[in-house]
Amino acid sequence: MAKLYYQGHGSYRFTLNDNRVIYFDPYASDGYDLPADLILVTHGHDDHNQIQLVTQKPNCRVITYEDALAGGKHNSFDVDGIAIEAVTAKNLMHNPKHCVGYSLSLDGVKFYCSGDTSKTEQMSEFAARGLDYAIFCGDGKFNMGLKEAAECARIIGAKHNIIVHLKPSALFDREKAEKWDAPNKLIIEPQQEIEL
Repeated sequence: MAKLYYQGHGSYRFTLNDNRVIYFDPYASDGYDLPADLILVTHGHDDHNQIQLVTQKPNCRVITYEDALAGGKHNSFDVDGIAIEAVTAKNLMHNPKHCVGYSLSLDGVKFYCSGDTSKTEQMSEFAARGLDYAIFCGDGKFNMGLKEAAECARIIGAKHNIIVHLKPSALFDREKAEKWDAPNKLIIEPQQEIEL
């Protein structure tokens, strides 16, 4: 069964049924011991793009926000059967021309990974996708706060909603996560792994 390991802040790792490994916005904590098949980076801020932390397999694919926005549009990718679509991410601190989120299908499990953003118009389209998991930021300083993130969760309607990126310069804030009033909330602590 595929797994999600949360490193903390906005960093997490997927391990697929065939043991392929995907890292999302490497930066925080540990959990970089498994060599990567794929690395996804949402934007260029230092707390999201520490690719050097990850040991890469010889054929590892790195998709950055620059790749995702090449040609002035949001691009889609198929990496050995892993479907990836770049989606809009933006707010006052994050220019949509230099920042993305990702929609993924991994072993038949559908994800929305917000990256750093506030509510976007595109989110209204996601409910039709029947997402299994949506992962939202919610620090309220560089991104949307808990109230807006809960509103986004209601708009998107995923089966499970996860909050990350809760406190600048910290791995996690359990108290804030508990206060997040989102439907189908799933709280994951740093260094915790769940089966998907």
